[in-house]
Amino acid sequence: MKNILVIGSTGQIGSELTMELRKRYGGEHVVAGYIKGAEPKGDLLESGPSAMADVTDGEMIAEVVTRHDIDAIYNLAALLSVVAEHKPLLAWKIGIDGLLNILEVAREHRCSVFTPSSIGSFGLSTPHTQTPQDTIQRPRTIYGVSKVTTELLSDYYHHKYGVDTRSVRFPGIISYVTPPGGGTTDYAVDIFYYAVRGERFVCPIKKGTLMDMMYMPDALNAAIMLMEADPERLIHHNGFNVAAMSFDPEQIYQEIKKHKPEFEMIYDVDPLKQSIADSWPDSMDDSCARQEWDWAPKYDLADMTTDMLEKLSARLK
Repeated sequence: MKNILVIGSTGQIGSELTMELRKRYGGEHVVAGYIKGAEPKGDLLESGPSAMADVTDGEMIAEVVTRHDIDAIYNLAALLSVVAEHKPLLAWKIGIDGLLNILEVAREHRCSVFTPSSIGSFGLSTPHTQTPQDTIQRPRTIYGVSKVTTELLSDYYHHKYGVDTRSVRFPGIISYVTPPGGGTTDYAVDIFYYAVRGERFVCPIKKGTLMDMMYMPDALNAAIMLMEADPERLIHHNGFNVAAMSFDPEQIYQEIKKHKPEFEMIYDVDPLKQSIADSWPDSMDDSCARQEWDWAPKYDLADMTTDMLEKLSARLK
């Protein structure tokens, strides 16, 4: 990768991925793509170039790619799971119509493309424990349907046109930098804010609901590692399972209490969030990612909790 465009650079993952890419490749080589009303600010604005890059406007994307001589695109434009259920047409317009625009630009300009999928691409009929890399995917949310379509479209452009498309199925991502934005797994971020502020947390997901999670530094590393991977080793290209830890609300609560014994949590289950969570895997088998591009997470629940509390406490002060 010589010059990189990050679409959705001000979002939950994009804001941190852009800065990490600039650290690795140099600020001048990483363009922060944004939409009107979500302009980059602070370090994100000052550390490198930026450009308006709305995925629903293919001509705009092509112009940015040409102007900055882009050869790799990280496409992070999407609505998160809960928000998407309330705005299904917009979720499809951004996630799929937007992806087609990017894939066409990539085909014409010979760019590689990373567009993340999700554990939301699975459904109730998918094996829930150690979900295989290749298995049935029948989600019942627009978020999940769009993620399966993302995988299929990316594979199609790879096999039909030779576009270098790659993606991982991200689990829930936990970060101290960007606040939650409407995802089913966001409780696992919210809980740290309440713990640091010394407030009682009301959990919307019921006890015993296991979901795969990942700390943001591991998520960023997964995205970059896959894009840097030797294509000769890749049997799969899109939809790699990647995993780091699996826990339920009670387990993360008890881990936080080791550091903050006074912290309190109660349950008030949100039916929509719970129904989505119930359709997702308890854990994913990521052996293909480990074999094909040496994936290995660095953080488990204990390590993440210690770091989250420390970093978030400093940030909120």
